[in-house]
Amino acid sequence: MPIRVAGAAAGALLALVSVAAAPAQAAGYRYWSFWESDGGKPWAYATQGPATARPADGDALGFRFAVSNGTDDTSLPSVAPDFPGICGDVAKKDGTKRIAVVVDFGGPADAPPGEAPPKKPVEVGCAEVREDATGAEALAAVAKPLRYDGSAMLCGIAGYPAHGCGEQVAEKSPAPAGSASPAAAEGSGGGPSFGVLAGGAAVLALGGAAIWKARRRA
Repeated sequence: MPIRVAGAAAGALLALVSVAAAPAQAAGYRYWSFWESDGGKPWAYATQGPATARPADGDALGFRFAVSNGTDDTSLPSVAPDFPGICGDVAKKDGTKRIAVVVDFGGPADAPPGEAPPKKPVEVGCAEVREDATGAEALAAVAKPLRYDGSAMLCGIAGYPAHGCGEQVAEKSPAPAGSASPAAAEGSGGGPSFGVLAGGAAVLALGGAAIWKARRRA
């Protein structure tokens, strides 16, 4: 009898912790991410916006429209930063620079409600711009019109999407196993929240009381 009660208490505690640790629905943002490549290196997430970035001759810029949870899982442009392949036929002229530009419009799953990506999923071009031109100017030379919001955030490229800018959206799939839920994140060190610990303590206390009573009857 005492063993059964203790086992039930432990089982209840494990159930409480399991429920609290269940992954919550993740939230992401739908936006144009900005990528850079210097001298044929792989795509790297840009550390500044295209309006302030000043690429050099031979660099590549990538733009990808997607729903993302952050820089770690933002989708890369589907075309490699191949400057020779994109700008190889364009000769360098005095006072100008050549920038390879890749614009990836994403897939139907990334599109805002009521919109669809262009039939041509990727736009690639070689921008010939003055030597001090920004990344935004290089982009405009290949795929305009561009649309910005009041804070200069890039919202649309080549007319897509027609509306919205960086909206938060709910992911359909749950967060990966092991990721902290909002409640767990509030606790110190990412551990179980106070509610979980308090609930577990209550379960153990009830189990201990039952064991004590059973021993007295014996």
